[in-house]
Amino acid sequence: MKKLFIALMALMLFSADSFAQSNVGSTDYKMSLGVKVYPGSVTFKYFIKEKAALEGLLYFHSHGSRITGLYEFHYDIKNAPGLKWYVGPGAHIGFYSSKYGGGGAFGVDGVIGLDYKIQNAPLNFSLDWQPSFEFGNRYGNGFSGDWGGISIRYVF
Repeated sequence: MKKLFIALMALMLFSADSFAQSNVGSTDYKMSLGVKVYPGSVTFKYFIKEKAALEGLLYFHSHGSRITGLYEFHYDIKNAPGLKWYVGPGAHIGFYSSKYGGGGAFGVDGVIGLDYKIQNAPLNFSLDWQPSFEFGNRYGNGFSGDWGGISIRYVF
């Protein structure tokens, strides 16, 4: 998973220059709603400041469900209009099915990723890694480095 994440981030960084030169530039946005793959979730991102956003995620996976809130700091990438990198803290609460111990759990999260808004189109894409540490459930207790994924969102 780590190797795939690093490879995808490198690909996006190296291809950013070609996006900028092909009239597919970008603009900023205030809020967006969409889906995230791996595991599946609904994602909502809202910028509270020019370089700070809140992201809410509602995950559904084979072990149960999870609600996550993230506070993201966004930074421009030089010579790559519309492509930003972001990092930030967060927290989550999870609910496990009886097959995986049942009950609930809570935890702390981090996130690091790339965010791209297509100019003249109401679309936003992101790719991120979201490591977390969970407390309260014997199945998911401890560090997990396999959260994150690819998001596609409609921009309002």
